[in-house]
Amino acid sequence: MVFLKTANRAHSCFMKIIRRSNERGHASHGWLDSYHTFSFADYYDPQWMGYRSLRVINDDLVMPGMGFGKHPHRDMEIISYVLSGAIEHKDSMGNGRVIRAGEFQYMAAGTGVQHSEFNPSKTDPLRLLQIWIMPDEKGVTPRYAERNFAAAPTGQWHLIASKTGRDGSMEIHQDADLLLGKLDAGQNVKHSLAKDRHAWVHVAEGEVSLNGTKLTGGDAVGVSDESVLEIAATKPSQVLLFDLN
Repeated sequence: MVFLKTANRAHSCFMKIIRRSNERGHASHGWLDSYHTFSFADYYDPQWMGYRSLRVINDDLVMPGMGFGKHPHRDMEIISYVLSGAIEHKDSMGNGRVIRAGEFQYMAAGTGVQHSEFNPSKTDPLRLLQIWIMPDEKGVTPRYAERNFAAAPTGQWHLIASKTGRDGSMEIHQDADLLLGKLDAGQNVKHSLAKDRHAWVHVAEGEVSLNGTKLTGGDAVGVSDESVLEIAATKPSQVLLFDLN
C-alpha cells in the first residue's frame, strides 16, 4: 500500500492519499477560523488543488454575529453542512433560511448567484463544512435545496447528493455521490467502490479507522483501486464520503 502527500498524481496508480488535519491550510481572521483541505483564497499549494471533481472542503468556525457579506459565485456546486450552531442564508434567488446543525444546504451557482451567510447567534459560534464540487456543465440555471439529517440514525450511510437525485437526495450537476455516516463508538459502515470510481473520505469529527488506517477529525483520505471501504468508529463520529468518477 502506497501513501502519498500529493493530490495531483495519476490517482489510478495509488491506493490511498492521506491528508492529515494538521497539514491543511489555515487562516485566522479573528471573526473566522478556517482550515482548508485544498488550496483556497490566500492559501495556495499546487500539490493540493482538489481531488477529481472535488475542489474545496473548508472547515469554518464563525464567531457570533459574524459572517460572509453578499458575494457572487458562478459555475460551482456549493454544499454546506452545519456541524454546530446555525447559519442564516440569503441569496439572489429569493431564498432566506436559517440552517441548523445536522442540515445540508446546496446551491448550484451556474450562470451566477449572490448570497450572504451569517451566524445569527449573539453567543454561540458556528461550525460548518463548506464544500465545492466542479460542475459537469457550465451556465446552468441556479438552484437551491436543503436536507435535514439532524435526527438521522447512526450506523448507516445516508445519501445526501447525487447526479440523479435518487432516493430523495439533492440533485447536483456532477457524477458524484455525497454520503454521510453518523457513527457511535463501536459502529462500522462499508461502502463498495465500483470499478474506475474514486473516493474521498473526510472525517468531520470523531475518530475512525478506514481499512485499518486511523483517522481523526479533519483527516481525509483519497482512495482508488479499492473495492470495499470499511469505516469503524472508536468515538462518536461523522464522516463524509464522496464517490467520484
